Amino acid sequence: MIRDFFHDRRGNYALMTVITMVPLMGGVALAVDYTELVRERQETLNALDAAGIATAQQIVSGASDDAVKTYAKDFFEANLRHVLPTNTSLTVTLPNNNTGGGTLKMQATLKYHPYFLPAAAMLLGNTVGATDVNVVATSEIRLKDTLEVALVLDNSGSMSTLGSGTGQRRIDLLKNAAKQLVDTLAAQAQQMKQVSKPVQFSLVPFSASVNIGPAHDQDTWMDLNGISPIHHEDFDWSTMTAANDPNKYAEKVGGIWYKRGDGWGDTKGQALTRFSLYSDMTVESDRETVQPPKQYVCDVTKKDGTCSKGHWVTPSPTYVYTTSRYASWQGCVEARPYPYNDDDTTPTTANPATLFVPMFAPDEAGTLWRDFNRDGVSDVSSASYGYSNNWWADWPYSSNPTASQRQSDMRKYFLVKPYGSASASAGDGPNAACTTSPITPLKDVTVAAEKQELDDAIDDMAPTGNTNVPEGLAWGWRTVSSNEPFTEGRPNTEKGNDKVVIVLTDGANTYSAVSDAGYANNRSTYAAYGYTGLTYPGSGSVTRLFMNTSSGVPKTTYTDSNYTAALDENMQTLCANAKAAGVIVMTVSLDLVDTKTDEKKAMAALKACASDSRFRKDPTDPSKPEKLFWNSTGATLSDDFKEIGNELSNLRIVS
Repeated sequence: MIRDFFHDRRGNYALMTVITMVPLMGGVALAVDYTELVRERQETLNALDAAGIATAQQIVSGASDDAVKTYAKDFFEANLRHVLPTNTSLTVTLPNNNTGGGTLKMQATLKYHPYFLPAAAMLLGNTVGATDVNVVATSEIRLKDTLEVALVLDNSGSMSTLGSGTGQRRIDLLKNAAKQLVDTLAAQAQQMKQVSKPVQFSLVPFSASVNIGPAHDQDTWMDLNGISPIHHEDFDWSTMTAANDPNKYAEKVGGIWYKRGDGWGDTKGQALTRFSLYSDMTVESDRETVQPPKQYVCDVTKKDGTCSKGHWVTPSPTYVYTTSRYASWQGCVEARPYPYNDDDTTPTTANPATLFVPMFAPDEAGTLWRDFNRDGVSDVSSASYGYSNNWWADWPYSSNPTASQRQSDMRKYFLVKPYGSASASAGDGPNAACTTSPITPLKDVTVAAEKQELDDAIDDMAPTGNTNVPEGLAWGWRTVSSNEPFTEGRPNTEKGNDKVVIVLTDGANTYSAVSDAGYANNRSTYAAYGYTGLTYPGSGSVTRLFMNTSSGVPKTTYTDSNYTAALDENMQTLCANAKAAGVIVMTVSLDLVDTKTDEKKAMAALKACASDSRFRKDPTDPSKPEKLFWNSTGATLSDDFKEIGNELSNLRIVS
């Protein structure tokens, strides 16, 4: 019977059909589910890519992290079309550093429910017993990575010293290294054709002060009306009264000193400021001799009134003097009073202390001299106080003026300095302590003309003067900030952009003390913080330099070392503020050694000021990032700047 069953062919077609229908229907089910899965997967990918591009734009525009993630989810789900949002999930990973470049990563998970279960789920790759198919897709969007770099470079007198291990001056080694860095980044930037201004550099030479450039003398962020609390330090306008001179006197109205009287000419009614001083000071710059013709003098007169005997005389010559402006503002400004000396607060007339005040070094009490009769002989007895910046001829208005009166009495500046007066010593004058070339604002180094402008400015640097690192650092920050006074930088909130300040110095901060108690009480030479013997209004007995310093800086100790301590603390405050604002600070010490106490301290301060690297670990402790500080010698400076270039390049590579 069994043998007959196997040999029986009746009904075989139907049986075979039934047997083959199972795999055929499975194949159809699999094809249906696979086709639908591919369609939903592609829609998910399309929505993910579109959301990535749109979300990247939100990041660059400065949206908050929470807002970006919400926007990404909404945009993604709105573009899913036929895929149910409930079957998807989205994970958004923002760039590690939201102020710099990086990669936006977005991962979408699609949960597909097969129509034919459970076989289809198994055939589509899931484990036994699973009823859904999970598909994961990832999209990475590279944000634009742009750089704005401020080169804050020491131009103090010690930079003329030969660099250790070389036969070149430090300043020349620095010029070569700085241009090498610019060249490196410019070459890389040339490859970023799709990004506007991918790499920009500014240059801030500094010594005792910083020169922002004389072309800014009419900018609204300058103190044009003399309303800053530091504008009239050591300037006594009250001596210019109508009783002394009704044609040229000063009157204070609403906190501003004005020109009154007809003796001012076209400038009558204008504000009396440091800018006006530069315009009003005149000197007899040339003298033209006028020889009158000979005259016949009658010695004996006839009865008819005619001359019977006489002689010819030659009258003494007279002189016509040509006057000209004595000096013009060269572009240096004083440090703003705390807290504005340590930040990039936008200047505004609503807060006068935020405005920038032009430097004007007062004529100090030196040797008293005045030639009333223009005969080359002094008509006033001489007296000397030994001040160095004695550049104007004093006209005393009392028989025995004090050093303070001679320094602060403003009347002297409005009398013409006589022809033949002794010339001021080199470097003296109202622009004393203004020794550096002007700031070069941010330049796009992909543009040949702008890069050349930057290179030329680097070549123009010359060493002279003291060292004021915090002022250099402050202005380096201001050149990359989008706030006034320099607005070439991208918005401070713009993402995908790094703002970097590189500071190099070869010595400790310096401010020169002067022992002049009992005289004018300047207590220092004039520089960016003015005279340290003057107290800031409303601060009691504290000078500007000592404002916001710790108890480790005695407020009545006027010494070089105490001034250095005050500048050091200002520098650390600046560094902390800049880094908190998202600025990357890199510091370089040049030819300093830790065997000298002051140099070791300066190196420690620069290292503390520096930011942490995003990419390198501390070789002594791999759990910590490496500090962006380089202790260079003249011989290693070029290689260290190459390393700085690598660090800047890494800022534009996905981390």
